Amino acid sequence: MAHRVLVVEDEEDIAFPLVRTLEREGYEVVWVESGAKALEEMGLGNVEVVILDLGLPDMDGLEVCRKGREVGYEGAIMIVTARAGELDRVVGLDYGADDYLAKPFGLAELQARVRALLRRTGNGLGSSAEEVPDGGLRIDVAARRVYSGDDEIPLTGKEFDVLSILAANRDKVVSRGKLMADVWDENWYGSTKTLDVTIGRLRQKLDGVGVTDKVVAVRGVGFRLEGPDA
Repeated sequence: MAHRVLVVEDEEDIAFPLVRTLEREGYEVVWVESGAKALEEMGLGNVEVVILDLGLPDMDGLEVCRKGREVGYEGAIMIVTARAGELDRVVGLDYGADDYLAKPFGLAELQARVRALLRRTGNGLGSSAEEVPDGGLRIDVAARRVYSGDDEIPLTGKEFDVLSILAANRDKVVSRGKLMADVWDENWYGSTKTLDVTIGRLRQKLDGVGVTDKVVAVRGVGFRLEGPDA
């Protein structure tokens, strides 16, 4: 079955090339022009990647991103915008986005990023069915879900990827460079502060449900997942 991609863009001259390019790649593409319609599509639960413009006529794209996560959308969100400043990148990721592409951009780069998002969200080739118990955490790799006991911890795509890497290297330091390369891939040219934002959100969510494992920063090197007795 073809992967389903939602394009949220109100400018036809930008949307049409995107839609045609993605369809030629074999994706099933839905195009909407407003935030309200985007949230309707995201609520159906059958969209795997959302390509989201921030400058929409009815609401800011960041609000679409935030509300989509609040109502349980678990697929990938890639923000596409002319707001290329570092602050907007960090804010966008803080709202639950998985990637950020500044206009103008090449269609080849867009295709590569969509493929990378599908791989990282478990919808591409080579996704694992392994379930990894990790101390008080239980990480279901295939479903990309994390539990503390019987309670699920809602994580964004980036938060899940970071936690999975740290859990696979429990009690070992994972360098910032490795996390950036594995989670944001080599095409990411933004600030590494995005990693700190993601780590901060991850810590809050783990602490919020009483998880005793801690994500510890090793100054100048990276991060380590360790238990309470470490």
